[in-house]
Amino acid sequence: MQEPLHIYNTLTGEKALFKPSTPGLIKLYVCGMTVYDYCHIGHGRVLVAFDIIARYLRYLGYEVHYVRNITDIDDKIIRRALENKEHWKDLTERFIQAMEEDEAALNVIKPNKQPRATEYVGKMIEMIRTLIRKNFAYIASNGDVYYNVESFKNYGQLAHQNLEELRAGSRVEVDAAKHGPLDFVLWKLAKDNEPSWDSDWGPGRPGWHIECATMATHLLKSPIDIHGGGLDLQFPHHQNELAQAEAACDCRFVNHWMHVGHVQVNHEKMSKSLGNFFTIRNVFRKYNPEVVRYFLAASHYRSPVNYTEEHLANAEQALQRFYTALRGLPEPGLASKQSKGEIYKERFKEKMNDDFNTPEAWGVLFDLARDINRSREQGQMQEAAQLGINLKHLGGVLGFLQQDPEMFLQRDEIGNKQNDKINELINKRNEARQNKNWAEADRVRDELDKMGVILEDSADGKTRWKMNKLFK
Repeated sequence: MQEPLHIYNTLTGEKALFKPSTPGLIKLYVCGMTVYDYCHIGHGRVLVAFDIIARYLRYLGYEVHYVRNITDIDDKIIRRALENKEHWKDLTERFIQAMEEDEAALNVIKPNKQPRATEYVGKMIEMIRTLIRKNFAYIASNGDVYYNVESFKNYGQLAHQNLEELRAGSRVEVDAAKHGPLDFVLWKLAKDNEPSWDSDWGPGRPGWHIECATMATHLLKSPIDIHGGGLDLQFPHHQNELAQAEAACDCRFVNHWMHVGHVQVNHEKMSKSLGNFFTIRNVFRKYNPEVVRYFLAASHYRSPVNYTEEHLANAEQALQRFYTALRGLPEPGLASKQSKGEIYKERFKEKMNDDFNTPEAWGVLFDLARDINRSREQGQMQEAAQLGINLKHLGGVLGFLQQDPEMFLQRDEIGNKQNDKINELINKRNEARQNKNWAEADRVRDELDKMGVILEDSADGKTRWKMNKLFK
């Protein structure tokens, strides 16, 4: 019997049986990008991780309402717009478009909704009013509105620390206007030449933490089944969301909290602030986007991954093995070996049902690829073809292996095609072999080898080729 889905919950620190609050429907909210620059590979990991999670939940038969926000007003946005001498709206539109281009290249399916913070300022004001009325927030001496952390008795539960521990480790700047060092801003009074909205407390704009608390509860209603984001958001952002939402609605905000591990460079967190980041589009200049997606998805979503050329080369090799297994398979006949394919499906689901364990799921697909190659070697092409259908299907559940194998294998590392020249040389080599001109055939093969081309001579006399992904 298939094990049911279990998900690790950051709040409890353990895996738990997953049951949506409404049978058959999953409400998924993920904290998205602050759009003042190009997305880096760390952002890409969050995008890919939750894309795979949403895809798999739909594969299990759930209806998934997936919401991922866009922060389109923020201190960083305002500063960058001033630096660039452009309007902040032009800046955000430009980087929203760039983000969507990167997503499309990574084969990330768009969420059902992508609310922008500026579209929900009115709703944020309503939540702030409620928090003030219920004595969870106050108007400070400087005119800003702050959340009173002391008023929320379970503050710190998502960080697995109590208030005393959090205060002791606090690095928050001392602000004389705040009642406590951990209090955070809900509404900022506008400064000169800053974008602003009218409110009960004067022209201003919302603080960052109120955005997602408002949009999540408004668009999905509490309790939300899964709320996720990068590990760096666990505290204080998600803790602050939780405190605001539960104080405002007197109800449970989220049932399962999920956090994606960092992408690291030399085992340090990749981030714009540290200056050690690689934008997604820059990585695309050297690697096929599907290779980048595989690199981001090969490790368990909660584990950190280290960005290295070696790991990306390993990702290329892995995909090359899959596409080589799929290459040249005939159309399958009747599914005489369907039961064998079903065994792989069950194993795949068993691994994914264990907190979306993609490394183990990939192991199942590697076994399947080996089985295809074994069937091919034994001349059992219909069996190989049927297993190939299963490999492509299960790869598709994760958002992979949907390219034409020849298209994937016959392209070099920067995606340029030299097909005409390569095919011309292969024809010359085959002609030389037919004429028993072995010296010329070897010379052409050496020339192809220097171009990074691997030749595969089949028993039927056909010559296929692929690029050597480790060729420099």
